[in-house]
Amino acid sequence: MPKFFVDAPIGETVTLTGQTAAHIAKSLRMKAGEEVVLCDGKGTDYGCIIESITKSEVHLKCAFQTPSESEPAIRTVLYQGFPKGDKLSEVVRRCTELGVSEFHPVVMQRSIAKPDAKSAAKKIERLQKIAREAAEQSRRGIIPAVFAAEDYESALRRDKCEKMILFYEKGGVGLKQILADCREKQVGSIALVIGPEGGFEESEVAFAKSLGAEVATLGKRILRTETAPVAAAAAVFYELEE
Repeated sequence: MPKFFVDAPIGETVTLTGQTAAHIAKSLRMKAGEEVVLCDGKGTDYGCIIESITKSEVHLKCAFQTPSESEPAIRTVLYQGFPKGDKLSEVVRRCTELGVSEFHPVVMQRSIAKPDAKSAAKKIERLQKIAREAAEQSRRGIIPAVFAAEDYESALRRDKCEKMILFYEKGGVGLKQILADCREKQVGSIALVIGPEGGFEESEVAFAKSLGAEVATLGKRILRTETAPVAAAAAVFYELEE
């Protein structure tokens, strides 16, 4: 059953327009009587039946509502070392599918690329669109928020997660051990910190530790900056049975 996020309030009846309506009518070729799932982006799904379709609108009747079963119970925030090229798009897409809740690109000392202030707004808008599409495809209950790039220390200082884990290419504690402690203490939110192409400076690792972060390893092999967050998120959700 197709799933779509809706920005407007969802009542007993819903009228869809724009790209969503066009996708239902033209791409999916759906008809009256067929069912779709609408989501308010806040973790609630609405089962709806198509009543009629016009050239520009799809009219639906809401049959039931239920909490989104696919949304992880744990909130996961990714602090991603600002990468070069279009790598951030792939990070947002894959990690949204896995269940990450927020994305914070951060500029670190070894970041090769730097954010362009002139194109920053358009880039965030594009990344947010990618997050929305990935969330619909993976049937998420929320659309993860993508924030503008900022400096490393400012971003980490503002973090409110109960646990912060920095994944260091030079090694650290086994992730399973850290997550076992999270499970025992029923931690509700985790921040994942990933370095850029050049990796972390030791001072950056020390700074994260001063904020209470635990340093973890993803194994003996060195992963690319766009691979590491996917591996980290997948491992976290697997170990926490999410």
